[in-house]
Amino acid sequence: MSDTHVLLLRLAGPLQSWGLTGRFARRDTHSRPTKSGVIGLCAAALGLDRDEPLGELAEVLFGVRADRPGTPLRDYHTVGGGTYPLRPRDLLTDHQRADKATSKSVPEGTEPGPFGRTELAAWYGSPKYVAADPASGALVSGKVRRHALITERWYLADAAFLVALEHPDRALLERIAHALEHPRRLLWLGRKACPPSGDIALAVVPGTLREAFETHALLPESHSYESPPAPTTGARPWAWIESPRPLPGTGPLSDQPVRFGADGGVHSFRWETRHRITIASHARGWDIIL
Repeated sequence: MSDTHVLLLRLAGPLQSWGLTGRFARRDTHSRPTKSGVIGLCAAALGLDRDEPLGELAEVLFGVRADRPGTPLRDYHTVGGGTYPLRPRDLLTDHQRADKATSKSVPEGTEPGPFGRTELAAWYGSPKYVAADPASGALVSGKVRRHALITERWYLADAAFLVALEHPDRALLERIAHALEHPRRLLWLGRKACPPSGDIALAVVPGTLREAFETHALLPESHSYESPPAPTTGARPWAWIESPRPLPGTGPLSDQPVRFGADGGVHSFRWETRHRITIASHARGWDIIL
């Protein structure tokens, strides 16, 4: 009997985005789910606070099989600029905007609009460096950008990944599986604009990451219940499997979560190897909601 167990997860949806090095102007996506992103997904399902220690959740070994790698998709964004309604929260975050919205700024002979409906031409931007004023305690921004910022955000479209979490404690994996199907917080595939579709937690099985990938069929297509099943015999998708220690052929990846926090998470290195997985002819199929 195996000393380890594996929780199999299905991560699929119209869009996914698993950032590694993205900043505001360019939000990248990795070619596959990251360990940090998946552990964050599990932590949200369990209802952990951001500053709460991850404990055993960070100790699981991680693997991902790219059943459908998806298509990279670039989304063009502009932030700020132009004429926008002045919202109540804007009055709290920027005293200059609040002053502009007083009756003194309304042209003579006109009435100010309803609260929250006043417009300021070419003023609205994204407030930066918001902090409490030392004298009044009011939230003010140290800098306001009044011109539109151009950003680009990358996604994976129509991708489906079989993710595996390995741990000797089966009860821990079953608790994670139950939480993913009955989450205490909203779940998304890397970014809030990317909700998952269908079942997430599929099964807890004995064995190792590689054994689980080799003995389970490709995930079915989600666009039609009547479409023929994906071929399994001879299929050789790529899989990335974590190694508990650096070995020949392993490469470092900086997505091992140490802690999450409102000011950004802390990560360390882990090691993984890439494999072509030959799915066995007797591989188990799926009976899942797509």
